[in-house]
Amino acid sequence: MASLDAYSSYSSSASISGLRSLPNQLQTWNLFYLKCPSSRRYPSSPSPFSTLTSSLHVPAALAAAPSPARLRPRADSIDLDNDPISLLHLRIRRYHTSRDSSSRPAMDSKEADKYIQLVKEQQQRGLQKLKGERQSKSNSDAGGFSYKVDPYTLCPGDYVVHRKVGIGKFVAIKFDIPSPSSPPIEYVFIEYADGMAKLPLHQASRLLYRYNLPNETKRPRALSKLSDPGAWEKRKTKGKVAIQRMVVDLMELYLHRLKQRRPPYPKNAAVAEFEAHFPYEPTPDQKLAFRDVERDLTERQTPMDRLICGDVGFGKTEVALRAIFCVISAGKQAMVLAPTIVLAKQHYDVISERFSKYPDVKVGLLSRFQTRAEKETYLQMIKHGDLDIIVGTHSLLGSRVVYNKLGLLVVDEEQRFGVKQKERIASFKTSVDVLTLSATPIPRTLYLALTGFRDASLISTPPPERVPIKTHLSPYNKEKVALAVKNELDRGGQVFYVLPRIKGLEEVKDFLEHSFPDVEIALAHGKQYSKQLEDTMEKFALGEIKILICTNIVESGLDIQNANTIIIQDVQQFGLAQLYQLRGRVGRADKEAHAYLFYPDKSFLTDQALERLQAMEECRELGQGFQIAERDMGIRGFGTIFGEQQTGDVGNVGIDLFFEMLFESLSKVEEHCVVSVPYNSVEIDLNVNPHLSSEYINYLENPIKIIGEAEKAAEKDIWSLVQFTENLRRQYGKEPHTMEILLKKLYVRRMAADMGIMRIYASGKMVGMKTNMSRRVFKLMTDSLSSNVHGNSLVIEGDIIKAELLLELPSEQLLNWVFQCLSELHACLPSLIKY
Repeated sequence: MASLDAYSSYSSSASISGLRSLPNQLQTWNLFYLKCPSSRRYPSSPSPFSTLTSSLHVPAALAAAPSPARLRPRADSIDLDNDPISLLHLRIRRYHTSRDSSSRPAMDSKEADKYIQLVKEQQQRGLQKLKGERQSKSNSDAGGFSYKVDPYTLCPGDYVVHRKVGIGKFVAIKFDIPSPSSPPIEYVFIEYADGMAKLPLHQASRLLYRYNLPNETKRPRALSKLSDPGAWEKRKTKGKVAIQRMVVDLMELYLHRLKQRRPPYPKNAAVAEFEAHFPYEPTPDQKLAFRDVERDLTERQTPMDRLICGDVGFGKTEVALRAIFCVISAGKQAMVLAPTIVLAKQHYDVISERFSKYPDVKVGLLSRFQTRAEKETYLQMIKHGDLDIIVGTHSLLGSRVVYNKLGLLVVDEEQRFGVKQKERIASFKTSVDVLTLSATPIPRTLYLALTGFRDASLISTPPPERVPIKTHLSPYNKEKVALAVKNELDRGGQVFYVLPRIKGLEEVKDFLEHSFPDVEIALAHGKQYSKQLEDTMEKFALGEIKILICTNIVESGLDIQNANTIIIQDVQQFGLAQLYQLRGRVGRADKEAHAYLFYPDKSFLTDQALERLQAMEECRELGQGFQIAERDMGIRGFGTIFGEQQTGDVGNVGIDLFFEMLFESLSKVEEHCVVSVPYNSVEIDLNVNPHLSSEYINYLENPIKIIGEAEKAAEKDIWSLVQFTENLRRQYGKEPHTMEILLKKLYVRRMAADMGIMRIYASGKMVGMKTNMSRRVFKLMTDSLSSNVHGNSLVIEGDIIKAELLLELPSEQLLNWVFQCLSELHACLPSLIKY
């Protein structure tokens, strides 16, 4: 015990157990009580502990608590750059605060094995369902999935990644004769930093990936060197460790959801009657989505978290309506969340009409168009359960909205919400069923769906009457604009004219009014008064307004059958998903629709903007929203996945190889598990027994309790020990050397327990650690060490991790070496599944 080591020199006639039996009223020290700072050093008065050796009446001596004047904290500053405990704290705090909750508890091994199998099955379903068109039988390691590039699709100057050599620049594919007697062979020529390499075409197709980065530039920091393969291996290892960490984070989030419980909803015969009111014949994909959602609600005991991905007008709303009916039939409330009031109003109208045959179902719309009194009335109705279906924008996520028995959250176009709203949406997923509708899911949502950690249904078959939208891409030209508008008006249709900013709307209006003086034209943007905006939208929906000049406020929600031409100016300022959504505003009827995308001179466009335009041109067919989202992910990367940008990790190997390594890691997830051992079972045989000075003991207000608290914190987890040490330092300043050694022993024991190390001992120049760690886990941990100081000296033989030091160290120096070594290894734990 650390407490026994600390006080052994003062307890010749009284045992520690005797000290722990001091009266309860003496155990009054509060670790979290902060005193005013002072430069006063330790008091020099005799220690109450010095009487222990001569009398058993110590409690009476200790009962006289030191006065506040004597217990001034030290002002010794802590050198954060050179204090190993502070550096450990910094790393642990960074990891702890990046989590959405406090440290997740370790799982029981049987439970973990069961969940790991579930994760693997879920991943396979995700790959088969969402990425079936890219499966490759030749790539069994990645679960039938490949991101490798076809060399014939490369252009000179494209950056590529060779899995074994690194990043190079594609030059050409040429025939070459390896020997006079051999026939010509096609080779791929790749330029590297220190020379040119040629690779037989059949090998290139197995080992080459396109190099993409999730930012504006496509250029890597540097090309790899043929003469230095070790540097590429280091970069690949960094990417592998980052991937492993992401896999574990995704898995823990998924397992957390699987652990939540709610009773399945009863199967209701009235659902069939509700379904019969749907005026259209469902498409095959719609039927599958209906079945998926019904199974989630009526057969599972865990809350649903499903993504419905389908183009605009492909029937996602009907999937949500059937889910809503199932939930409210069981007496629960449903919330429908939309990013704009325009879309919320449309949802309200559709839901009201669909449920008009059920007078007992109350539907309400909460919006900024309402008066304060109307809002208060709705809030009270929501709170008391008088509203069954609540439709609105992000205001529904506010603290003032109290739900009576919320059962289902439907989120339309999640990518349009801000970070805080998305966090609030995520908080609902642990307690209610969530259904997300999107034509072009944000890269983060797509990423989760692709890896199988989120259930997804893809509606890619269009309704029979739908025809593809004809897309025209060209530099801005007033004559072309006028002609496009004229062609639509001549066939009795209406026109959307979209700009990225409010500034410029009036100028366009003046131009169109001059060109079409007899046509009703109106403006729509988010800065207008609520009533004015509502009236404009209603008139446009009724056909009274022929040309609507607007911002991307119409990106989601407007379903105008007669509007079949959209003109988008300055397309380079829109995201790919935005452009796809805007184009989907037209083509809702059986008429051929047109989307005119205008940009300034191409010389002013970034590479990323040009790539977006190319993607829009290529994805002209119906039902390609999912492919658009995937292209968007390739262009601008994953986005924020866990609150941290992954750009640097992806930059090491490029997006395509990063993804393939991710799927490989997922398929072997059970091999990266670390099994912790009980803290009290860890033995540290290093012959280190620090003795606290009487001066420091006298300085502490209640040293017995402090040491006891330290032991309890270490026994609980590493985060508790960090909090204990930081509070101790805040109250008493930097601890003396002997106390630092005592704390390091606690940290070493705690970190060893977390990593499955049961015993640490020394024999001459050799340090040994008995462990249950597998060789694969040991390699992952040593490969990811930030420095080679400890990694190069560590080897694993059977169940012993060994380190051969250059010389035999004194016991305290040896403890410091073990502390530093375990601190580096412990930093790898986020990459491992802990149970």
